[in-house]
Amino acid sequence: MVKKAIVAGILAGLVLFAIFQQFYKIEEPQAIEASKATTGIDAGMVAPDFKLKNLAGDEVSLKDYRGKKVMLNFWATWCPPCKEEMPAMERFYNEKSKDVEILAVNLDPQNNVKSFVKGNNLTFPILLDQEGSTQQTYSIISIPTTFIIDEQGLILKKHIGSMTYDQMQELTK
Repeated sequence: MVKKAIVAGILAGLVLFAIFQQFYKIEEPQAIEASKATTGIDAGMVAPDFKLKNLAGDEVSLKDYRGKKVMLNFWATWCPPCKEEMPAMERFYNEKSKDVEILAVNLDPQNNVKSFVKGNNLTFPILLDQEGSTQQTYSIISIPTTFIIDEQGLILKKHIGSMTYDQMQELTK
Protein backbone atom coordinates (compact mmCIF):
# COMPACT_ATOMS: atom_id res chain seq x y z
CA MET A 1 0.00 0.00 0.00
CA VAL A 2 2.82 2.39 0.89
CA LYS A 3 4.66 1.48 -2.32
CA LYS A 4 1.55 2.34 -4.40
CA ALA A 5 1.25 5.71 -2.65
CA ILE A 6 4.92 6.52 -3.27
CA VAL A 7 4.67 5.51 -6.95
CA ALA A 8 1.45 7.54 -7.34
CA GLY A 9 3.11 10.53 -5.67
CA ILE A 10 6.14 10.30 -7.95
CA LEU A 11 3.94 10.02 -11.07
CA ALA A 12 1.79 12.96 -9.95
CA GLY A 13 4.96 14.99 -9.34
CA LEU A 14 6.33 14.17 -12.79
CA VAL A 15 3.02 15.10 -14.44
CA LEU A 16 2.90 18.41 -12.56
CA PHE A 17 6.53 19.11 -13.43
CA ALA A 18 5.82 18.45 -17.14
CA ILE A 19 2.77 20.72 -17.06
CA PHE A 20 4.75 23.46 -15.32
CA GLN A 21 7.54 23.18 -17.91
CA GLN A 22 5.05 23.46 -20.76
CA PHE A 23 3.35 26.61 -19.47
CA TYR A 24 6.38 28.39 -18.09
CA LYS A 25 8.88 27.65 -20.81
CA ILE A 26 11.54 30.35 -21.18
CA GLU A 27 12.62 30.70 -24.76
CA GLU A 28 16.08 31.84 -25.64
CA PRO A 29 16.26 34.85 -27.97
CA GLN A 30 17.18 33.80 -31.49
CA ALA A 31 18.80 35.69 -34.28
CA ILE A 32 16.45 36.94 -36.97
CA GLU A 33 16.67 34.88 -40.14
CA ALA A 34 16.69 36.96 -43.30
CA SER A 35 14.10 34.63 -44.83
CA LYS A 36 11.65 35.51 -42.02
CA ALA A 37 12.44 39.23 -41.74
CA THR A 38 10.35 41.95 -43.33
CA THR A 39 11.80 44.05 -46.14
CA GLY A 40 12.32 47.67 -45.14
CA ILE A 41 14.88 50.31 -44.30
CA ASP A 42 15.14 49.94 -40.52
CA ALA A 43 17.69 47.90 -38.57
CA GLY A 44 16.75 44.22 -38.50
CA MET A 45 14.87 44.40 -41.81
CA VAL A 46 15.94 42.95 -45.13
CA ALA A 47 17.42 45.71 -47.28
CA PRO A 48 15.25 46.30 -50.35
CA ASP A 49 16.85 44.91 -53.48
CA PHE A 50 17.56 47.15 -56.44
CA LYS A 51 19.11 46.94 -59.87
CA LEU A 52 21.27 49.84 -60.99
CA LYS A 53 23.91 50.29 -63.64
CA ASN A 54 27.53 50.87 -62.72
CA LEU A 55 29.84 53.26 -64.56
CA ALA A 56 30.66 50.56 -67.13
CA GLY A 57 26.94 50.18 -67.92
CA ASP A 58 26.60 46.74 -66.28
CA GLU A 59 23.52 46.07 -64.19
CA VAL A 60 24.23 45.40 -60.51
CA SER A 61 21.79 44.05 -57.93
CA LEU A 62 22.14 44.27 -54.16
CA LYS A 63 21.31 40.55 -54.03
CA ASP A 64 24.51 39.90 -55.99
CA TYR A 65 26.36 40.67 -52.76
CA ARG A 66 24.58 38.21 -50.44
CA GLY A 67 27.19 36.39 -48.42
CA LYS A 68 29.25 39.55 -47.99
CA LYS A 69 28.80 42.54 -45.68
CA VAL A 70 27.88 45.69 -47.64
CA MET A 71 28.31 49.37 -46.93
CA LEU A 72 25.59 50.98 -49.07
CA ASN A 73 26.34 54.69 -49.43
CA PHE A 74 24.12 57.33 -51.07
CA TRP A 75 25.94 60.42 -52.32
CA ALA A 76 26.16 63.17 -54.97
CA THR A 77 29.04 64.93 -56.73
CA TRP A 78 27.93 68.38 -55.54
CA CYS A 79 27.66 67.37 -51.84
CA PRO A 80 30.56 68.73 -49.66
CA PRO A 81 30.19 66.07 -46.87
CA CYS A 82 30.09 63.36 -49.57
CA LYS A 83 33.32 64.68 -51.09
CA GLU A 84 34.83 64.85 -47.60
CA GLU A 85 34.26 61.15 -46.88
CA MET A 86 35.38 59.82 -50.28
CA PRO A 87 39.12 59.53 -49.38
CA ALA A 88 38.20 57.59 -46.21
CA MET A 89 35.89 55.33 -48.22
CA GLU A 90 38.66 54.66 -50.74
CA ARG A 91 41.13 53.82 -47.97
CA PHE A 92 38.54 51.60 -46.27
CA TYR A 93 37.78 49.84 -49.56
CA ASN A 94 41.47 49.23 -50.29
CA GLU A 95 42.07 47.77 -46.84
CA LYS A 96 38.77 45.99 -46.12
CA SER A 97 37.20 45.01 -49.47
CA LYS A 98 37.76 41.31 -48.77
CA ASP A 99 35.44 41.67 -45.74
CA VAL A 100 33.11 44.54 -46.69
CA GLU A 101 31.91 45.63 -50.13
CA ILE A 102 31.17 49.30 -50.75
CA LEU A 103 28.32 50.18 -53.10
CA ALA A 104 28.20 53.94 -53.63
CA VAL A 105 24.87 54.96 -55.16
CA ASN A 106 25.21 58.28 -56.97
CA LEU A 107 22.08 60.44 -56.89
CA ASP A 108 23.08 62.99 -59.55
CA PRO A 109 24.03 60.88 -62.59
CA GLN A 110 23.26 63.79 -64.91
CA ASN A 111 26.56 65.29 -63.74
CA ASN A 112 29.88 63.93 -64.95
CA VAL A 113 30.23 61.15 -62.37
CA LYS A 114 32.99 59.36 -64.33
CA SER A 115 35.12 62.51 -64.25
CA PHE A 116 34.49 62.91 -60.49
CA VAL A 117 35.47 59.28 -59.85
CA LYS A 118 38.60 59.56 -61.97
CA GLY A 119 39.59 62.90 -60.41
CA ASN A 120 39.30 61.42 -56.92
CA ASN A 121 40.98 58.09 -57.81
CA LEU A 122 38.00 56.07 -56.57
CA THR A 123 38.07 52.32 -57.22
CA PHE A 124 35.02 51.08 -55.30
CA PRO A 125 31.80 50.34 -57.24
CA ILE A 126 29.76 53.41 -58.19
CA LEU A 127 26.13 52.81 -59.12
CA LEU A 128 23.91 55.33 -60.89
CA ASP A 129 20.36 55.93 -59.65
CA GLN A 130 19.14 57.31 -63.00
CA GLU A 131 15.44 57.41 -62.09
CA GLY A 132 15.79 58.18 -58.38
CA SER A 133 13.87 55.01 -57.54
CA THR A 134 16.49 53.61 -55.15
CA GLN A 135 16.74 56.97 -53.42
CA GLN A 136 12.97 56.88 -52.97
CA THR A 137 12.91 53.24 -51.83
CA TYR A 138 15.50 53.97 -49.14
CA SER A 139 13.83 57.30 -48.18
CA ILE A 140 17.05 59.24 -48.68
CA ILE A 141 16.51 62.87 -47.73
CA SER A 142 19.95 63.85 -46.45
CA ILE A 143 23.25 62.81 -47.99
CA PRO A 144 25.52 61.15 -47.45
CA THR A 145 23.49 58.33 -45.91
CA THR A 146 25.02 54.91 -45.37
CA PHE A 147 23.45 51.55 -44.55
CA ILE A 148 25.48 48.65 -43.15
CA ILE A 149 24.00 45.38 -44.43
CA ASP A 150 25.05 41.96 -43.17
CA GLU A 151 25.82 38.83 -45.16
CA GLN A 152 22.15 37.73 -45.16
CA GLY A 153 20.92 41.10 -46.44
CA LEU A 154 19.72 42.44 -43.07
CA ILE A 155 20.25 46.10 -42.26
CA LEU A 156 22.46 46.40 -39.20
CA LYS A 157 22.86 50.17 -38.98
CA LYS A 158 22.07 53.43 -40.72
CA HIS A 159 24.36 56.47 -40.57
CA ILE A 160 23.44 59.94 -41.81
CA GLY A 161 26.30 62.31 -42.55
CA SER A 162 29.89 61.87 -43.61
CA MET A 163 32.05 59.28 -41.90
CA THR A 164 35.68 59.02 -41.01
CA TYR A 165 37.73 55.91 -41.64
CA ASP A 166 37.49 55.01 -37.94
CA GLN A 167 33.69 55.34 -38.01
CA MET A 168 33.55 53.04 -41.03
CA GLN A 169 35.61 50.46 -39.18
CA GLU A 170 33.43 50.73 -36.08
CA LEU A 171 30.13 50.53 -37.99
CA THR A 172 31.19 47.42 -39.91
CA LYS A 173 32.44 45.40 -36.94
